[in-house]
Amino acid sequence: MEYSYFDRDISWLSFNERVLLEAAKEDVPLLERINFLSIYSSNLDEFYRVRIPALTALQKIKKGDAGTPLQEATGKVQQQLEKYGDILTRQLIPLLKEKAVHLIYKEPIPESIKRTTQEYFLSQLLAFLQPIRVSGAGDFFPESNKLYIAAVLEEKEEERTFIINIPSDQLPRFFDTQTNGIRYIVFIDDIIKENLPFIFPGAAVKGAYSFKITRDAELDLQDEYEGDIADKIEKQIVKRDQGFATRFLYSPGMPEHLLTQLIAAFNLANASVVEGGMYHNLKDLSGFPLKDPDLAYPKWPPARKKINGAQRVFSEIAVNDIMLHTPYQDYELVLRFFNEAAIDRDVEEIYVTLYRVAGDSRIANALISAAKNGKGVTVFVELKARFDEANNIRWAKKMKEAGVRIIYSIPGLKVHAKVALVKKKKDKRTKYYGLLATGNFNESTARFYTDHILMTANKEMLRELELLFIYLAKRKKSARHHDIAFKHLLVAQFNLQQRFFEMIDREIRFAQQGLKAVITIKLNNLEEKLLINKLYEASNAGVTINLLIRGICRIIPGVTGMSENITAKRIVDRYLEHGRLFWFHNNGQEEMYAGSADWMNRNIYRRIEVCFPIYDEAIKKELQEIITIQLKDTVAAVNITEQSNDAIVATAEEKIRSQEIIYQMLKRHE
Repeated sequence: MEYSYFDRDISWLSFNERVLLEAAKEDVPLLERINFLSIYSSNLDEFYRVRIPALTALQKIKKGDAGTPLQEATGKVQQQLEKYGDILTRQLIPLLKEKAVHLIYKEPIPESIKRTTQEYFLSQLLAFLQPIRVSGAGDFFPESNKLYIAAVLEEKEEERTFIINIPSDQLPRFFDTQTNGIRYIVFIDDIIKENLPFIFPGAAVKGAYSFKITRDAELDLQDEYEGDIADKIEKQIVKRDQGFATRFLYSPGMPEHLLTQLIAAFNLANASVVEGGMYHNLKDLSGFPLKDPDLAYPKWPPARKKINGAQRVFSEIAVNDIMLHTPYQDYELVLRFFNEAAIDRDVEEIYVTLYRVAGDSRIANALISAAKNGKGVTVFVELKARFDEANNIRWAKKMKEAGVRIIYSIPGLKVHAKVALVKKKKDKRTKYYGLLATGNFNESTARFYTDHILMTANKEMLRELELLFIYLAKRKKSARHHDIAFKHLLVAQFNLQQRFFEMIDREIRFAQQGLKAVITIKLNNLEEKLLINKLYEASNAGVTINLLIRGICRIIPGVTGMSENITAKRIVDRYLEHGRLFWFHNNGQEEMYAGSADWMNRNIYRRIEVCFPIYDEAIKKELQEIITIQLKDTVAAVNITEQSNDAIVATAEEKIRSQEIIYQMLKRHE
């Protein structure tokens, strides 16, 4: 039959709208609502840097067609931005005023603080400003997502245009001051505009309009094997902010002649020209200066995993598998895994994949210590982790200088797997210890990404992991015909898609025999059509399919004759749902996998991903309990339905907030 699918970009925008809706919830603490506005803005900027170039190219191919994906996407964004403004101005700013906090937004700076803001301008802001006159093309090149003011001046009957940078990447975006019992929070944009006469004495300021330009973020890398890939990517990072413009966002009221002048001067003929709000880069709300614990989420101190404190982590893993659920549980055991490996005299080799390295990574420092302590340390660094390339390169160079063997993935094949392997040799016997995770080895993101990290000494599984590391070290581009036979691990480019097909087919056979057949899957994104089609086929055979999809969801649930046995939910709450889980009923002999792989084209066909089986029955039961709680969520979840990618869950008598229940459950297990 002919299957249908949601559009991937509209689905992603629906996810981002779900983030925006958290800011509108009255039961979410005020500062968290402001933070959700920041997250929405940051997400949208990335969408314009990554997806809008693709949609623009598609529109050129389909020139003349009505209702192109680009038009639909930008229309949806415009609706969301109107909602954004409404939430901020009609809900959050009035609530701040009730707390005697005045966010100066689209209004003059009050007289009572003008002198204070002027002093800040003269003593702090002025040092970072670089006015540049623009009269024609090539006079100035605006960097991607940086903030600027276009000031129109008149002097001796001559009108001139100057561009002034807003240094929000060097100074806090907000100036915070207090007088007469009222706390005022002011955008530095407004302080600069207010004090333009200091920069241009003798000139009349006819207007000042904020703008920003978003540029294509893709790195132009060919499938090259020669030369230093790190050096090539460093050069491309420099060029990234000089990529072609995808969006020109300007504040309301900009005169038509000035708009025309800037479009010509900045070569914006092919960009989306959008009249936005008065303030751009509202992702800076993440640095909102009000810090009141009563206006934030209650603290959830991470639960500590029970192990014998005096025992080495490896001794514990040798007895039983351990699984951590971050950020509900403390990341300390992961850090101990690497720290103890670095110092353990019996450890001979350490292998690890690093996709996004924390800025102040203690894990990277442990690997450096391990190398200096005489261990053989091999680190596979993914240099094409979008927007983290520079940081990854910095750490790779630092580790290499310390004697770590650094292996970069090749341009056509990302290593997205989250795995580490430690080999110990004692009494002439080699023992293996491994970390296999759904998220990056990054102690910063571990504080707010929900992930699952397995610590195991399962020798058969870890021997397969060693074979994968050996393969990766060869830096071959194609794995499709390689002769590694994985029996435990599911590895993209080898057996991952095939094994998922087989497990779905198995549930289909059970359903056809009249037996219970259930598939439960949790992903960040569900896009790849062959796997979606297989789920449609399973639904038509009578298999019950439960999906938890945080972001892109192209499958359309609940359609008679196509997907009537499929339900899908999206959860957005205080933590970012990030773990991938796969649960197959298997006629009561339940199988469960976790791993790094979303079901997207890039993950299935262009990356090395690893999903791993959960063999420990207690861990399996715990994961099943977690995912069952999430399927029952009535507070933070929305249903994805045939009619909509973001339908709100109907009001339920019982309020089930899954993240809170999971935290309390794991806290009881301390």
